Amino acid sequence: MHANLPVSDLVTGARNGEQRAWDALVERYDPLIWSVCRRHGLGRADTEDVRQVVWLSLMGQLGNLHEPSALPGWLTTTTRRECLRVQRAGRPPDAGSALDADTLPDDQAVALDQRLLEAERQTALHKALLDLPSGGQQLIGLLLEDPPLRYAEISDRLGIPVGSIGPNRRRYLAKMRRHPAIAALLSA
Repeated sequence: MHANLPVSDLVTGARNGEQRAWDALVERYDPLIWSVCRRHGLGRADTEDVRQVVWLSLMGQLGNLHEPSALPGWLTTTTRRECLRVQRAGRPPDAGSALDADTLPDDQAVALDQRLLEAERQTALHKALLDLPSGGQQLIGLLLEDPPLRYAEISDRLGIPVGSIGPNRRRYLAKMRRHPAIAALLSA
């Protein structure tokens, strides 16, 4: 049940001490933390240390998150910083770690990273689109039709002048770019 909730609901639940909400956050975003560690070339022991530090840090910062939907970006940035701290500490990477469920070949790790990033992008875009007024949602939806619709057809469907489509499109896309979920992705 908690696994399907939006991240903002999970963050609110975790802030309120709901263990199931916290568990759902960990289940959802632990692969993201793992993939950042993997990209930094950390071995298993260092990855476990980084993951523990990041989750403990989040526990202390839950009350300070102003935009819960920016959590993936916060986790990515915090994990990246912690990985760099571990690397500066000079611990050699785990060269002899055995391949198991926690360690994947590079090609599989890259594919996992790409799937996670794509899911994160899709979620952010969906949230930004849902924050537009209904007319903006309809306009953006029609502009994304495949095959593309002509402006005259969009004008007829929405009952707006053809000359207003371009300016409205620019305004709605600019609003989407400023959405916290999109901003978090762009800054990560």
